[in-house]
Amino acid sequence: MIGQPQALGLAYSRAARTELTKLGSLAATELTLDNWMDHPEITRQADLILSTWGMPRMDEKFLAAFPKLKANFYAAGTVKGFVTDASYARPVVVSSAATANAIPVAEYTISTVLMSLKRFWSMARDVRQTKTWKRMEEGVPGTYHSTVGIVSLGAVGRSVVQMLSRFELDLIAYDPFVPKDVAEELGVELVSLEELFRRSDVVTLHSPWIPETENLVNERLLRLMKTGATFINTSRGAIVNEPDLCRVLKERDDLTAILDVTHPEPPVEGSPLYQLENIILTPHIAGSMGSEVTRMGDWMVEEMRRYLNKAPLRYQITQAMLARMA
Repeated sequence: MIGQPQALGLAYSRAARTELTKLGSLAATELTLDNWMDHPEITRQADLILSTWGMPRMDEKFLAAFPKLKANFYAAGTVKGFVTDASYARPVVVSSAATANAIPVAEYTISTVLMSLKRFWSMARDVRQTKTWKRMEEGVPGTYHSTVGIVSLGAVGRSVVQMLSRFELDLIAYDPFVPKDVAEELGVELVSLEELFRRSDVVTLHSPWIPETENLVNERLLRLMKTGATFINTSRGAIVNEPDLCRVLKERDDLTAILDVTHPEPPVEGSPLYQLENIILTPHIAGSMGSEVTRMGDWMVEEMRRYLNKAPLRYQITQAMLARMA
């Protein structure tokens, strides 16, 4: 096992480790970014790795230390921080628990969507400021046939669609890589990005951070949002032009932004993100925490079992997939 000690402890529970001993010989010493070079007795013999946050980059030096390495099962999200051309060339099979990590992100999102449709954020602020019990009677969308716009239908976006489908909402989406028939099967209407921002009572962003999506959400789109709408970002801060966001929300106090991610994280001291009352920040909590991390480890133990049984892998990340992934 390789990763941050605390993360390994959360990801791979006692029950998971018991299962692993049934699958093969589990090294007694856990490796980290700092000590993996100090244990050649482990690295020279390892065929498989179970990892999580804190996985070293699999460069030539790493691969030379792991001459027998065939697969890495990563109990976390994106693998871009450690896979290399050299690791794929060997090849080292890589599977990721990104799909498991998408579940709590989607749960955070739908909770925030539902609260937004009640205008929770602005009314809670008004109660505290005015010390009155006056509620907004007009302009509250509610959940009956209000419109929620989902930007990107990747793992998280599709989980959000699935979870929201139990409500009587109108779901629209923007994703240039998803065919119309696939969107129809998911139960969403594909629209342009401009139409999505114009029509939605709540916009929720789930695009990967790649060069094509940097600053995707800008002043032009934000100004299209309808009165009282909410913008949610649980993806990556760099996808939003944050100066544009602050400018628009300073002018339009009817809008609300819920940001679980910023760029950089945390925002710099004195950032308007801290100062605007209609911007709500949470410290990157949407992804797996606590027992949710254990789910990622459990999924990777099962993925390893499939690998050893020569069964099809469910969560393999090929090199070709990386270009469109976070």
